Amino acid sequence: MITKLLGDVDEAVAGVSDGAVVMIGGFGRAGQPVELINALLAHGAKDLTVINNNAGNGDTGLAALLSARRVRKMICSFPRQSDSHIFDALYRAGDIELELVPQGNLAERIRAAGAGVPAFFTPTGFGTALADGKETREIHGRKYVLEYALPADFALVSAWRADRWGNLVYRKTARNFGPIMAAAAATTVVQVDEIVELGQLDPESVVTPGIYVDSVVAVGERAWLDNGQFVGASSVEGAAA
Repeated sequence: MITKLLGDVDEAVAGVSDGAVVMIGGFGRAGQPVELINALLAHGAKDLTVINNNAGNGDTGLAALLSARRVRKMICSFPRQSDSHIFDALYRAGDIELELVPQGNLAERIRAAGAGVPAFFTPTGFGTALADGKETREIHGRKYVLEYALPADFALVSAWRADRWGNLVYRKTARNFGPIMAAAAATTVVQVDEIVELGQLDPESVVTPGIYVDSVVAVGERAWLDNGQFVGASSVEGAAA
């Protein structure tokens, strides 16, 4: 029986090694895979390059990973806000690297990696410090900057529901970067609120097909047999409806 279900978050992140490039989904706290991040923190992998929309909020989730000095470099579009004090302090002290990428470019670089597109020209960033050292070109009278695809070793993604084949449904704005990150990483690990039986997901609602997913772990209440066979629906369904 084909199943991508794992028993716990620790098992899900066990393969992340020192120096890995890790995409972490979420737009601020929306859709952030907090349980997987906490497991990665406990796992102990260090010298990570993390790709995320921002650089952590408050003291939990990604911010906690930064605080533990596990991240060597951040690639993001929004590193500073009122509660990004941990990254701010690390950056000012020279203890973390930053690659600042405009949000549209960040999304397209990730999407390009998943689509097998090695690079693309974009007008965003042309004429600014973000284009320094990059190839530029004029096309049909408009000036562009060459940006390269942004793949990763791992993607940590949060979704709403999944079946044992790894087909994913997201919850409203929590979807954000999840689908493109799932496609762009060599290994995609997903936490979900609920595991459902095969056939219970409306095919028209499946955003990320299971072909892009390597493992799934439920972080809400769930029930299945030790061999991975689904035996019961999550009580999260009623709370999330």
